[in-house]
Amino acid sequence: MEQLAEATREQGSLGGHKNIGDIFVEKGFITSEDLTQLLQLQKKIVARAHEKEAERRRALQTAQAEQDETPDTSAKLPARRVLATDNGDAGLPVQLSGPAAAAVSASPAAPEVHLPEPLPEKADSLDAILRQAVKANASDIHIHAGSPLLFRIHGDLIQYAPEPLDPATSESLVVSSLTPEEREFFAKHGELDFCYTLPELGRFRANVYRQLRGTDGVFRFIPSALPSLEELGLQTSLARFTNYHQGMVLVTGPASCGKSTTMAALVDLINEERAEHILTIEDPIEHLHTSKRCLVNQRNVHRHTQSFGRALRAALREDPDVIVIGELRDRETISLALTAAETGHLVLATLHTDSAIRTVDRLVGAFPPNQQNQVRAMISESLRAVISQRLVRAADGAGLLPALEILVVTKAVGKMIRDSKTFQLPSMLQTGVEQGMRLLDNSLAELVQSGQITKAEARRNCVDSKRFQD
Repeated sequence: MEQLAEATREQGSLGGHKNIGDIFVEKGFITSEDLTQLLQLQKKIVARAHEKEAERRRALQTAQAEQDETPDTSAKLPARRVLATDNGDAGLPVQLSGPAAAAVSASPAAPEVHLPEPLPEKADSLDAILRQAVKANASDIHIHAGSPLLFRIHGDLIQYAPEPLDPATSESLVVSSLTPEEREFFAKHGELDFCYTLPELGRFRANVYRQLRGTDGVFRFIPSALPSLEELGLQTSLARFTNYHQGMVLVTGPASCGKSTTMAALVDLINEERAEHILTIEDPIEHLHTSKRCLVNQRNVHRHTQSFGRALRAALREDPDVIVIGELRDRETISLALTAAETGHLVLATLHTDSAIRTVDRLVGAFPPNQQNQVRAMISESLRAVISQRLVRAADGAGLLPALEILVVTKAVGKMIRDSKTFQLPSMLQTGVEQGMRLLDNSLAELVQSGQITKAEARRNCVDSKRFQD
């Protein structure tokens, strides 16, 4: 007991950042071999406990199904998971309004929502929570030890359950979504990205991790049905960017603005209209594409291939016509994507930038100064268009609307990029309306003029706030 008390005190002085077992080894209370054996035993005990819990739940479901004259067979379908080890992008909610959304207060300071059917007082089923979140039009579900259950609805975190989740409940909910393989990975690394599927609803891109108070998880909903541009509230004129057969088209924006969903809608258009080979490289795979006129193959980084770079090198030998890259994360991926665009492929990709104009500088800035002139030349020849989007709150509080900035790479734009004069691009977007270009502020101004968003919302998202003064 004295040894435990001493180790616990030291752990507290370190802010909980060192495991108690490591402290025992450092102080000579046990050997490293003892610790390894104890951890292995603990892992077996936890795994067996989860197996017993799963067996108990299956037995309850079976008993309930036998008693119910009209059982819900979809509830008994197994959930499929896809293992990954890094983050992907958000999906734009297909349904931007609905009965639950109408209950959201227009005031962002104190939003309220009335969910369709309350859960039992103790939410002990992850699937039930996810189903309720989808009914409530939630884009994200937050499960945090020491905090109430939270749903993100139209950009706001809404408290769903009045009582905070205790660490044991939080861990039970989160770990129930993992396969034995994923549990082993999580036990070793303390965090994990993957996809969890409820067949009757869709997929959830998930991240689980440990923090000071316990085990947490965040689940983002990805609908099964692929949305059209019109359903997403986007201009159908964006479809013209799928007519290219060579070059690069980028979808950019801040986190959680729906880049992946917009790109999925563009991919689906190509799938419907052309007889070609589409190869996607994602981490994790979010929207599932079935082959229509095109042959579609999807590869999950860290599951089907080691990295984006390795998959892109291999792609050049796999005869694709269209290469879809989930995210341009680093210099290697950008370089290989530009090479693919130069060698006769159409490359669609996403990038985390907050404007179409800054996208070019971001691409160039990923390379050392001695390579930047060459990269500018490659971008000026290969880049076809940049679609930059962000989601803004509707004036009635009943949803989110996309605001766009579009850069089309004409000969004049290409020369600006090549000559390192991207500071002149705003004026080009202002005057290039006939070529399909637009500034973000002009898109916001149209939404204000039509009464779809307020001036205050436009000011929160614009570049030049003077345009939206009361």
